[in-house]
Amino acid sequence: MTEHKQKSLTRGINHVGLTVPDLEQATTFLKQALGAKFVYNGLTSEDEPRKGADTERQLGLSSGTVVIKQRLLRIGNGANLELFEIVSDSQQRPVGLQDIGWNHLSFYVDDIDHTLKQVIAAGGKPLSEPHGNSRHEDTQDNGSVYFTTPWGSLIELQSIPNGYYYPDDSEAETWVHKI
Repeated sequence: MTEHKQKSLTRGINHVGLTVPDLEQATTFLKQALGAKFVYNGLTSEDEPRKGADTERQLGLSSGTVVIKQRLLRIGNGANLELFEIVSDSQQRPVGLQDIGWNHLSFYVDDIDHTLKQVIAAGGKPLSEPHGNSRHEDTQDNGSVYFTTPWGSLIELQSIPNGYYYPDDSEAETWVHKI
């Protein structure tokens, strides 16, 4: 019998991590603005906080940082969203689009105007009105708008109802939720 070794496949993004100053405020905002659903709490205020040398090494945290809450949410049919509430002397302002590193989340929506109204009602602040998308996304009736959350993180709403177009050297098509 020949030994068969299965290749390790990367299947897709499981979750995106987001540190917020107040986990409950962030959860409420994401539920009201984007229809987020609670999945589970990884760490609550009743649990012992994650801290110390092992936690700092495992998570790449600066000395003295304490993880006090952790929650997993689901928004639509994309990757999960893992929220962290962390106490640290070295926290900085949220990353902007011009900063190096992961700088925003983008959510595909069917009705950008309706979703933007929900975002505003929940406390989000749009940077502009909805506008056309960039190259390969600029098909008929497309739209995009960035907004900041109450804690300052950058999120994009995007709608591309008539699909993308691809250059000849594309190796894959983009993910789009199909109803």
